[in-house]
Amino acid sequence: MTIPSAGPHRRNSHDVPVSPMNTYFTPSDRQPQRPHVFALVVAVTFLSLLVSAGVRATPGVLMMPLQDALGWSRAGISATAAIGIFLYGFVGPFSAALMQAAGIRRTLTGALLLIGISTGLSLGMTRPWQFLLTWGIFSGLGTGAVAMVLGATVVNRWFVARRGTVMGLLAASTATGSLLFLPALAALAHHYGWRAPVIAVSAACLLMAPLVAWLLPEHPADRGLLPHGAPDDYEPPARSARNPLHDAIAALTTALRKRDFWFLFLTFFVCGFTTNGLIGTHFIAICADHGIGEVPAAGYLAMMGLFDLFGTTASGWLTDRLDARWLLFSYYGLRGLSLIALPFIDFSPESLMIFGVFYGLDWIATVPPTLRLANHAFGDRAAPIVFGWIVFGHQIGAACAASLAGLLRQEQGSYQDMLVLAGCAGLIAALMALSIGRGPHPGATPRSTTSQHPAQTEPA
Repeated sequence: MTIPSAGPHRRNSHDVPVSPMNTYFTPSDRQPQRPHVFALVVAVTFLSLLVSAGVRATPGVLMMPLQDALGWSRAGISATAAIGIFLYGFVGPFSAALMQAAGIRRTLTGALLLIGISTGLSLGMTRPWQFLLTWGIFSGLGTGAVAMVLGATVVNRWFVARRGTVMGLLAASTATGSLLFLPALAALAHHYGWRAPVIAVSAACLLMAPLVAWLLPEHPADRGLLPHGAPDDYEPPARSARNPLHDAIAALTTALRKRDFWFLFLTFFVCGFTTNGLIGTHFIAICADHGIGEVPAAGYLAMMGLFDLFGTTASGWLTDRLDARWLLFSYYGLRGLSLIALPFIDFSPESLMIFGVFYGLDWIATVPPTLRLANHAFGDRAAPIVFGWIVFGHQIGAACAASLAGLLRQEQGSYQDMLVLAGCAGLIAALMALSIGRGPHPGATPRSTTSQHPAQTEPA
């Protein structure tokens, strides 16, 4: 039911999706803020994203062992990794809509179980199509629900203040998980064969699922709380009466008519092209071409993941304070220059360490300012779903890079042209970022959440 407030009805400018009920707490109903609840929500979400990202990065570890043990081609393994990355992004907007309709906890628990079971089934694979089915399709569908859209949905539901900082922390977990665990996974593959890292990631997902079901609250209202930083007269928006599929398509239909969506989509395409798809999938193979072993190369990736944790969290802090467009300009421009320089370095430990630190700080620092610009353009209710479509662009870019880099390496025997191409794409994205969000400054105050998403209005 709806509890009316005294005087004319008004909607606060910081409304965010919090509860499926069209109700809110008055000051007398409200319990004192309990920081440990918000910390628990962030921690469980962070760990889930960490595990999912580790799963998504595992094909990069398996590339050389599968080639040696089963005789599969590098291009074929890269193509399966690309399909998984593509589905990882494609599922995002639908999972965001499903989280609004069925709940975050149910969606997340089901996705973790799907990932754990599908990767576990791959232990008996002997043919490439089995690798495609388990790691390309099923794990791609599962990890798509445990991706950056999960972070965006949690942030918009649980936080009003410090959104950029929290989103930066959660976004960092996606790179930290994909990079920080790589040395351990590579060591397992090196000493015990390709099945050892598969067992590790499958077990991690199956253990994480019951923890999510047990520990993750669905809404702040379930604990008698308001979102962090929300005012006393905060009113959550009404739940959409439409199904998640309709909401996801309606959000896309609305977004396609906006110029800002295309700039956000294309710049995030470049983000995926230059991170997960190229460096995340092929960096170990790039190092192998220069005589560097799998375990040391994975160590450099882990270092990138560690520094990404600081870089992306700091980016979230900056996003709460500075113009998001100029932040994106800086991130994409520096990333492009570093990729152009990579094939011309000597690949000494010192050079790779410098590259790893620099690239790690910039790995997905683009996420918090991109979400801020999406919130500004589409409103807080529609933004998680629209952001899911923008993340789809990220994963299309990653899939293109994963597949194209494998093909160019097979044809040319070198990754040089691919790295220069990716670097030039980064420079173009830097210029595009300055054209996003013309009008009020999009990096300071969240826009009213009166969403432009058609699903916000209930049918008569």
